[in-house]
Amino acid sequence: MTNGTHNQDHRPAPEAFLAAAEQDHRGRLKIFLGAAPGVGKTYTMLEAAQVRKREGVDVVVAVVETHGRPETEALLHGMEIIPRRTLEYRKKSFEEMDLDAVLARRPHLVLVDELAHTNVPGSRHPKRYLDVEELLAAGIDVYTTVNIQHLESLNDAVAQITGIHVRETIPDRIFDRAAEIELVDLSPEELLQRLREGKVYVPEQAERAVRRFFRLGNLAALRQLALRRTAERVDAEMQTYMQAHAIPGPWPAGERIMVCVSPSPLSPRLVRAARRQADRRQAAWLAVYVETPRHYRLAEADRERVAQTLHLAEQLGGEAVVIAGQDVPEELIRYAQSRNVTEIILGKSLRSRWSEVWRGSLVYEVVRQSGHIDVYVITGEDTPSPHLLGPVLRHRPAIHPYLWSAAAVAVAGGGCENPRAVPVAA
Repeated sequence: MTNGTHNQDHRPAPEAFLAAAEQDHRGRLKIFLGAAPGVGKTYTMLEAAQVRKREGVDVVVAVVETHGRPETEALLHGMEIIPRRTLEYRKKSFEEMDLDAVLARRPHLVLVDELAHTNVPGSRHPKRYLDVEELLAAGIDVYTTVNIQHLESLNDAVAQITGIHVRETIPDRIFDRAAEIELVDLSPEELLQRLREGKVYVPEQAERAVRRFFRLGNLAALRQLALRRTAERVDAEMQTYMQAHAIPGPWPAGERIMVCVSPSPLSPRLVRAARRQADRRQAAWLAVYVETPRHYRLAEADRERVAQTLHLAEQLGGEAVVIAGQDVPEELIRYAQSRNVTEIILGKSLRSRWSEVWRGSLVYEVVRQSGHIDVYVITGEDTPSPHLLGPVLRHRPAIHPYLWSAAAVAVAGGGCENPRAVPVAA
């Protein structure tokens, strides 16, 4: 569960500027991401490096694994290669990247293949991604490759899909801090064809790989993970840009659903509806609760219901957010705009019509302020279906001013000595 923050007056977010300033002092990391071995990550990385070299950029190769593929080896032609270090471990010799040699050479750009690699004991760092972090801290740009199954947050999902527990992982922070992610995509059918043609593994390894890992269903699921994780990254970049430039949302580049949580018994139902809506749209979703001063005067059972509903949202794969504020509709709209939310889901009040007239309607106020954000309202009936009420309610006039005006006229009229002399507008 996270605490939400937002800009009060559409000013550029300082966090976005800070992130950009920090990036200026470090090397830039570009990750070539694939769904599985053999999709062409190293080949694509070398192609990109050759382009940079022709542009006059100082490029060196620290580690590139060609796996004997002639077309990949051909792309090393003309590249400066820094010799690797030889390390002895358990009476065997291993070659690892010579980190000190790269730092001493200090190129503008260095190629470091297979980011999730585990270094041989005796190396300065146990993992290659730590070597890369040291290069970035020294101001050196890095191109690297990684498969989606090596992301730490997806480790359990990959094990469930493939039946194989991947031991070499990288922290998600490395992926999230990369200046650029390029997805190297290949359909499962094309990848299996490459495998059969011997372009991924030697024949004995290929046959074993098909039996254990390279099954069509596995590859399709891993490809979906890679596509989704890349889309999340692009979405985060767009939000950062919008915040840095004080651009109000939403931008119609992707869908994000926000469900509003309250102490009402209807809230768990709203969360489940949001999950179903998000699944149908393949959209990200979040559950938001506005914690006003009144929250601490609620009964213990009501506060517990809010906590359980937010926990339910997390269990169902959503993001649970608590934001502090005084005006619930205003805070909800501000936060929705800051997160580029495209749809808001609300529950219909169980209060009477007169109660809504005198105390105000959350639904009406949210719709009135929602702008280009669609608003869905779900009732507490037994067989509800979400109804899009935004276009219906946005032009509905507020009733409070008319009630007060009528009351004022009545009082003024009753206080006059000669009511007949009071002019009445037609």
